Amino acid sequence: MEEKTWTPAELLQLSGGYWSACALHAAVALDVVTPLAGETLTAAEVAGRLAIDVRGVAMLLDALAAMALVHKREDRYEAAPFATRYLAKSSPEYLGYIIMHHHHLMAGWSQLDEAVRRGAPVRESASHGDDEGARESFLMGMFNLAMQSAPKVVPLIDLTGRKRLLDLGGGPGTWAIHFCLQNPGLDAIVYDLPTTRRFAEETVARFGLADRVGFVAGDFLGNDTPKGFDVVWLSQILHAYGPDQCAVILEKAVAALEPGGLLLVQEFILDDTRSGPLFPALFSLNMLVGTTAGQSYSEGELSSMLAAAGLRDVRRLPLELPNGAGIIAGIVQQ
Repeated sequence: MEEKTWTPAELLQLSGGYWSACALHAAVALDVVTPLAGETLTAAEVAGRLAIDVRGVAMLLDALAAMALVHKREDRYEAAPFATRYLAKSSPEYLGYIIMHHHHLMAGWSQLDEAVRRGAPVRESASHGDDEGARESFLMGMFNLAMQSAPKVVPLIDLTGRKRLLDLGGGPGTWAIHFCLQNPGLDAIVYDLPTTRRFAEETVARFGLADRVGFVAGDFLGNDTPKGFDVVWLSQILHAYGPDQCAVILEKAVAALEPGGLLLVQEFILDDTRSGPLFPALFSLNMLVGTTAGQSYSEGELSSMLAAAGLRDVRRLPLELPNGAGIIAGIVQQ
């Protein structure tokens, strides 16, 4: 493989890349795209609708025009079609929640040097903290991300004959919803913290599946999980914990399964060298910034964890997923 080299210009572009990200985050935080979805407005009109400063919003709109997120004609602005689709709150494909989650992560990432120096987190977990806005951005950001992949991935996973699925740490329940949509004979339970209930029940109701997807509140580290399932789905959970806690979570997952039950673990998976792919390697730093022991794991490490939990036929499913994600499966002994 040819070694990557960087020019000074590329390094400086990388260094200042957060400017564009911050402009996008500000656009979402201030909701400037929604009034420009289908309307052409001046900066003063946008400022009036949002009750913000006209000078500031004009500068932001000009930057968004340079980024091709809005179109500018003379002194009037209109959202680009793809911005209307993904950045207007009125759109069913709105991605603003995950963008705001990224925004909330930035303060911690700006202290990455301190996190590396201490080997300890420098921010509070969004899922366990008291900031309701950050929690909403995190949970519904997970909905945004799952909606990009679940409709494509779920049809490739064979759950023929399986009747009960536990979505362990399932957040708003997006994966449970899509597994049930794909498998008419399947019912599901989303198991997560009590603060997640509202988001899960609202999301399930949106898909008309309240009779098939339920919610049980609990903490999978401190409480026993429900029992009697033939599938457990554990998506993007283990990376938030160290190996000892992962072992506890997997023990709880296995205990929830009937003999012959299937455990499916989705994670951002490192190569066994741990030096790639890029996204899982960077995501490990995200866990350093925000958790006491979390990290990305390699395929070998995850497979060993599942085997140690008593699962057989442990294997990585042959699926091409974005950002270095993968799914590792195992079966409970009969």
